[in-house]
Amino acid sequence: QVQLVESGGGLVQAGGSLRLSCAASGRTFSRYAMGWFRQAPGKERDLVAAITWSVGTTYYTDSVKGRFTISRDNAKNTLYLQMNSLKPEDTAVYYCAAGTRGIGMRQDHYEYWGQGTQVTVSS
Repeated sequence: QVQLVESGGGLVQAGGSLRLSCAASGRTFSRYAMGWFRQAPGKERDLVAAITWSVGTTYYTDSVKGRFTISRDNAKNTLYLQMNSLKPEDTAVYYCAAGTRGIGMRQDHYEYWGQGTQVTVSS
């Protein structure tokens, strides 16, 4: 079992930055692929970025490439999402997810989820 707790969300003006953190506890964190999803009101939950357990492979959805960076510190059991040049369309609840099957696009690819953290970008 893995428990995930996100933090770092908040209100920021367009062009600003936030860093989300996801603290993991339970089983060996380093053996899980990790992802950040987001869900805006009335929309589906979509994958934003993901990283393999070995830190050899990352994925970014096109809309955040060059602005967001996913990273992980296996020693601290923590996943991060550095978000720069934020836009109003980045406004959503951001969720951390963990899975044993590598990076996947679908929600059901990941076995464990955090409770989410709200990110609001004002124009």
